[in-house]
Amino acid sequence: MSSSKSHAMEPPPPPPVTMAGDLVESAKRAAAQHAVRDHLKPDYTHIGIGSGSTIKYVVETIAGMPKDTTSKMKFVPTGSQSRDLILDAKLPLLTIETLVLEKDYVPGQQYLDVCFDGADEVDPELNCIKGGGACHFQEKIVAVMSKRFICVADYRKKVPNLLTGWPGIPIEVHPSLTEYVRRKLIDLGSRKPYVRSGLPGKAGPIVTDNGFHVIDAPFPPLLLNSEREREDPSKGLYTVETLGHRISEIKGVLEIGLFSGPTGPEAKDHNKDGGEKPVMVYFGMQDGSVQSLEAKVN
Repeated sequence: MSSSKSHAMEPPPPPPVTMAGDLVESAKRAAAQHAVRDHLKPDYTHIGIGSGSTIKYVVETIAGMPKDTTSKMKFVPTGSQSRDLILDAKLPLLTIETLVLEKDYVPGQQYLDVCFDGADEVDPELNCIKGGGACHFQEKIVAVMSKRFICVADYRKKVPNLLTGWPGIPIEVHPSLTEYVRRKLIDLGSRKPYVRSGLPGKAGPIVTDNGFHVIDAPFPPLLLNSEREREDPSKGLYTVETLGHRISEIKGVLEIGLFSGPTGPEAKDHNKDGGEKPVMVYFGMQDGSVQSLEAKVN
């Protein structure tokens, strides 16, 4: 009798994880472990932590390092999710605002030694789409503040062209100009751009950490930046950089989820703002291996 009662009080077992789900999570963990091993040096002091499902394995790997090493580091999040991961792992937390204030001003300052972040898609030139979690404004700030951006992803994110499978470019917009921006995107050739819903959990549009809305703008798969001669705006065909510039010029746009342009080292060498493109991407593969792609130096 008592045994039966005790059993009845136990919580139900969690739903089984599918073999495909196990495979993806293993791929993410393997990529994260390789990325941290290769790019988090013991003498680094300021590290950016991005958002997304792969980043929990980055933080997990960092938390497994010796405490006398990680206690000397400070970790800067891109949003509430990464902030919570840092706090749960008992790693030292630092906000972007405090990071800037505690450093003396130097022209072209890159405040972070390295940042780790995921991506929704990555093409062969290492251009990325980010913003599935609506954190791309903060993610881009952390990327451009870093000497090196390291991207961590699983095999599903490796594509021949951005928008191969991802539904649209995430664009963070001021709420009062949401419809204006949406119509301007139609003028550029977007196929039915739509305001991202807050459902499930919240009626109406999603609201970002900045109090803005997000428009997801479908376009034909984006050309590589090296394929500029194939551009045809009348058909909505753009390179990553061209479309990024065109969207950024629309009034009301805070940030777009296209990460392109120079890497951190290239921006530093040419005394330019930038560094939003990763210097290296780690893909966890289906067979348990990890593939890495390194940005070509221009």
